[in-house]
Amino acid sequence: MDIKKISENIWEISPQTKFQRIYGEIKKFQMKVPAIVYANDFLMESIRRDKTLDQITNVACLDGIVKHVIALSDAHQGYGFCSGGVAGTDAETGAASPGGVGQDINCGVRLLCTGLKGKEIKHVLPRLVKSLFKNVPSGLGSKGKLNINYSDLDKALENGVNWAIENGYGYPEDGKFCEENGCMKGADSSKVSRRAKERGIRQIGSLGSGNHFLEIQEVNEIYDVSIAKVLGIEEKGQVTVMVHTGSRAMGHQIATDYLRIFDKAMQKYGIVVPDRELAYLKADTPEAKDYLSAMACAANFAWNNRQLITHWVRESFKEILKKDSIELGLNLVYDVCHNILKIEEHIIKGKKIKLNIHRKGATRAFPPGHSQIPEEYKAVGQPVLIPGTMGSASYLCVGEPKAMELSFGSTAHGAGRQLSRTKAKKKFWGEKIKDDLARHGITVEAASMKVLAEEAPGAYKNIDQVVQVSHDLGIVKKIVRLIPKGVVKG
Repeated sequence: MDIKKISENIWEISPQTKFQRIYGEIKKFQMKVPAIVYANDFLMESIRRDKTLDQITNVACLDGIVKHVIALSDAHQGYGFCSGGVAGTDAETGAASPGGVGQDINCGVRLLCTGLKGKEIKHVLPRLVKSLFKNVPSGLGSKGKLNINYSDLDKALENGVNWAIENGYGYPEDGKFCEENGCMKGADSSKVSRRAKERGIRQIGSLGSGNHFLEIQEVNEIYDVSIAKVLGIEEKGQVTVMVHTGSRAMGHQIATDYLRIFDKAMQKYGIVVPDRELAYLKADTPEAKDYLSAMACAANFAWNNRQLITHWVRESFKEILKKDSIELGLNLVYDVCHNILKIEEHIIKGKKIKLNIHRKGATRAFPPGHSQIPEEYKAVGQPVLIPGTMGSASYLCVGEPKAMELSFGSTAHGAGRQLSRTKAKKKFWGEKIKDDLARHGITVEAASMKVLAEEAPGAYKNIDQVVQVSHDLGIVKKIVRLIPKGVVKG
């Protein structure tokens, strides 16, 4: 595939004809827009090694696609779309694709800032991490601590984070500092299958496994002091907490259910795709509308998940440090989605139009003044959270004006894998990873040694380079660098 470097950190694949074998027959597909990759030379070498470029050029063939499709600096092969992919289609007649959202719908990250310094918790850090591991259910197939009925679940699916807050699991202002205020409009629990609800009702309020984590961090660098203060970060050494989880089995089942529905409906509508995993329907079809309603439910489930975990984090800090809420802080800085489809207004060829913005392993990064940003942050831009690995840094950034032009207001969502989980398990040993992290002052509690091997820092791209690409392009501005001190892995 011919890819051309057009400027520093920007690569382009021009529209071209693609030939794919579909059910034993060679079919022709035409890219309607260019595919753009934002990466430095080193990251580009990793991106070339899997099917990322093939997947992102397949996306460029979708109905109603506009402007360009994007692979961000953390991009790697995914299901249908690459992870780290962004695409916009016409909101009414363009494609809506579950593959452009992902199976862990609204997998996302939130950051809490505290009034503590690292030295204040150093002596209790192992106990604090154990308390978090005990209080927050984690691990493969982990069950939540709540005993709710299906009526409660439906309310959580339709009302988002408000359900958790109204039931005593949070502060009233928490919802204000979530993307979409923690509740996606259009959620309709009747569009979620019984099977998805059966899986979800057992897992609400759980961390899960894989790359999901709960992390006690310390401020390592502050790049812009004035903006950092607006976001609640006052000084180096300050303690923060990051929560990374999503909609768990609920989101996975919704994605699975609707991929089956889309597969059948595509035959009815005569749609053929370059890759079966890239199933899509036009957004104005009944099936696509039902998917968007169910997807919104999964997103709302995920916000409740992160809110409930936040409550138990606050409880653990109070229990171990014997301080009250005012002393601890533990205020929510912001909560962002990673895997989501949003209907947004963007300017295309001088006209403002509504688009289906698919962000698959990508973070929204709106600039200062945008209407979707909380009033407290309007002057500085939307907080952007880009987590690294349990052995590297994470970043708190803000969205910049160039993001709207370059990436539909989007940026990277993390370090991005460079080794599959299978390859990571062959290369790394969980016990050794834990020992290595301990030598670097990082306390880890994990449900299994296998997950530590799968999530070894060496299985991921360099987070500093991933974030620097977006910073240099003017998509985001680096504000704070955070380093892990205590990690809970499912």
